[in-house]
Amino acid sequence: MAAPVAAAPVAAPAPAPAPAKVELPISDADYLQNPAPEWPRMSQRLGERGLVVLRVLIGADGRPRSAQVKQSSGFTRLDEASVTAAMAWRYVPGKRGGVPEEMWVNVPIRWGD
Repeated sequence: MAAPVAAAPVAAPAPAPAPAKVELPISDADYLQNPAPEWPRMSQRLGERGLVVLRVLIGADGRPRSAQVKQSSGFTRLDEASVTAAMAWRYVPGKRGGVPEEMWVNVPIRWGD
């Protein structure tokens, strides 16, 4: 009869590498000097106020590629003025693992108080 053979130890799987750190794009860095959005005169006269949240695609170069209204203020003029402003701004691009990358970011714009 043959001697029993010991099974080789099974190595534990290597831990998965940590995901690369993600830094979202920003538009409010002091050195970017982005101007405040221009409040439409008709909206001012009518007392239109509110919060617009835009979803903006920022390129690796810090320039906006696209902007969509994610949350409306309830006033078309304010929503459109928000998109116009966001598309004219410059951004610090988002980074993944320290490398600039195109990515989406939410940009809130408050009109009024």
